[in-house]
Amino acid sequence: MPAMPLPTRWTRAARARRRTRSRTRRLLERHLAVMVVTALVSVTAVLVSYREVQNAAGEMRTRGAPAVQGVAATQLALLRAHEEARKSVNDGIDEVVGAGAGYENQLAAADQGLSRLSDVQIDGQRGRGVLATVTGVLTSYGTSITPGAVKYVHDDLMQREKFAEARTLLDRPGTGVVPRLDVLQGHQMRRVDRVSSLGTLQRTGWAVAELGLLVLLLSCLSALWVLRTRCGRSLDPWLLAALLVTVALAVVPLWATVHTQQHLDTARQLLVAIEQRAHEHTNLIESQTYVIDNSATLRGGLAARSWQGWTYYGALGGGALIVLLPAAGICRRLNADYWRAG
Repeated sequence: MPAMPLPTRWTRAARARRRTRSRTRRLLERHLAVMVVTALVSVTAVLVSYREVQNAAGEMRTRGAPAVQGVAATQLALLRAHEEARKSVNDGIDEVVGAGAGYENQLAAADQGLSRLSDVQIDGQRGRGVLATVTGVLTSYGTSITPGAVKYVHDDLMQREKFAEARTLLDRPGTGVVPRLDVLQGHQMRRVDRVSSLGTLQRTGWAVAELGLLVLLLSCLSALWVLRTRCGRSLDPWLLAALLVTVALAVVPLWATVHTQQHLDTARQLLVAIEQRAHEHTNLIESQTYVIDNSATLRGGLAARSWQGWTYYGALGGGALIVLLPAAGICRRLNADYWRAG
């Protein structure tokens, strides 16, 4: 039986080259799989996390802030109405034509505030029940305070009785208008605190997004190194573009989130100040002015800005690019150097 020929030096070199090419091909294919998977996970995490902070800002702007401001303004208007009515009697001007205009205006403001609150309050069905009860009690309050300030101007006994009834309806613990609004305000403030704060899930989402983008960035650099050292290729423009988009996607949405979160923190602090000022009954006129001025400041800070929407759509477009660009760059090299040749 003839002896098998020993492999020559050239045969061994050819086998070594084939093994090297096979390892390089598998290495590039692993890079491709890692980059596509991390890109999909990172983009999803970025878009979901950024949308959450957008939704929080929108809820604060359209419901949270107006609800807290509305309760504070309504409480102050009711207290001011009672003070105006008492003042007209104590100063002896209750018989002057138009003397009741002050408390009537404040009662009208409180009634309008309750009507607006029914649309913006953020305590759900429980809040609607509180407002319905408060509206009924407020009607009874008006039927007590108005005769006391206008009808019984010459009957001190009836006047005191009507004012006592009105005061009881206004601030009786547990069942008065102001205590009920205090309960509603407490629920709303807890909701505002949850909405305006970055929760554990949101922080986890951003951590996953940034970590995934870091892995993607390192994978792009590694793929560029493999192409240059093992394949003899120059810097791939597709991977270079993917690098730039990855860096932008890691920085811009996060910056926008931090900027928006700063506005939410400021808004929460202003709402806390407004809610506390509504409980200071020493100078109701100054308290009302304080609430009005800070409400205007708050609306300006929470106003919708066009860059917030453009940032989301930019992140969506960038996410599509960091999925497609690395795949296009590596697949082009694999097809030209390995798949088609194989």
